Amino acid sequence: MKNLLVTGGAGFVGVNFVRYVVANQPGVHVTVLDKLTYAGNRINLAGLPADRVKLVVGDIADPVVVNRLVAETDAVINYAAESHNDRSLRNPAPFMQTNIGGTYTLLEACRKFDVRYHQISTDEVYGDLPISSAQQPEEKFTTQSRYQPSSPYSATKASADLLVGAWVRSFGVRATISNCSNNYGPYQYSEKFIPRQITNILSGRRPKLYGAGANIRDWIHVDDHSRAVWEILTRGKIGETYLIGANGEHSNREVLALILKLMGQPADAFDFVKDRPGHDARYAIDASKLQQTLGWQPQVTDFEAGLERTIRWYQDHEVWWRDSKATVEAGYRENGQ
Repeated sequence: MKNLLVTGGAGFVGVNFVRYVVANQPGVHVTVLDKLTYAGNRINLAGLPADRVKLVVGDIADPVVVNRLVAETDAVINYAAESHNDRSLRNPAPFMQTNIGGTYTLLEACRKFDVRYHQISTDEVYGDLPISSAQQPEEKFTTQSRYQPSSPYSATKASADLLVGAWVRSFGVRATISNCSNNYGPYQYSEKFIPRQITNILSGRRPKLYGAGANIRDWIHVDDHSRAVWEILTRGKIGETYLIGANGEHSNREVLALILKLMGQPADAFDFVKDRPGHDARYAIDASKLQQTLGWQPQVTDFEAGLERTIRWYQDHEVWWRDSKATVEAGYRENGQ
C-alpha cells in the first residue's frame, strides 16, 4: 500500500496515525481528506513533508470529492467522525450526516474502485458495563458483545459499523473494523476530558468533574492505537472486527487526581458539575484477538508516564489550544458544566 487516503486526518486520532505512517513507513504517500471543522486543524499537519502528505479540504459525504480521491488510492482509513457525546446530545444532525452518510459514501466509492477500506470505530457502540465489585466478576467488551449504543454519537458509529459489515457481505468490499477504547495524547481538542482538565489548569481555571467522577474509561495512548491500525490494515483478515485496548481502566476521578498531582495542584482543586445525560458507567476492552492473531501489544503501558508526556505537550503547545479554549468553556457553561 503506497497511497493511503486518511479521512479525518487533520483531527486528533487521525493526525497521529498520519504522523506514525510518515515516521515508520518509508515510501507511503498519504492524502488527508478533512472538512476542517472545529476539531480538525491544518496546523496539525505542519512539519510533515509535502512530497508525502497532501491535504484536501472536503466532506466525506461528498461523492464527487470522495470518488476522485478513492480512485487514486490503495486503501481508505476512515477516521472522520463527529465524536463528542455532549455535542451529539445538543444536536444529533451532524452525527447522522458524517458518521452514517459519510461512511456510506466512502463504502460506495471503495466498492466502485475495489479499494481496501478500514473503519475506525469506538467501544461506545457496545453501551456500557457495570462497575465491578468484590461480588461481581470483571467483564470486558469482546467482538461478540451486543451493540447497545447509549447516545446519538455511539448510535451513529454503531450504524456505520453495520453498514461496513453489510457491504463486505453483500458487495465483497475488502473492509475491516476496529473498535478502540478512549485515546489520550497530543493534538486532542480541549473539549475532551483529559485535555480539558490540563488546559483548565494551564489557563487558570479549575478542572471540572461530571457527577461523582465514578465513571470508568479504558485509556490507551494514541500512539498505540496508530500502531494497531497499521497492523490491522496490512495484516488483518477481511470482514473481521478487532478491538483495541491497553488494560488502562481508571475512573474519571482517578484520572483527574493524577493530573492534579502531576501539575502540582491541591487534590481538591476542582469543581463537581452536573452529569451528562445517559452517561455510560464503564468501558473495558478485551484486545486478546488482536494480540493473538496479529501480535500487537501496547507499548505505553505506564499510564502516569503517558499522561505526564501529554501534559508536557500541552504546556509546550499553548499557542495550539489557547485561541479555542474560551469557546470550549463557554459551551460547557451553557450546559451548567
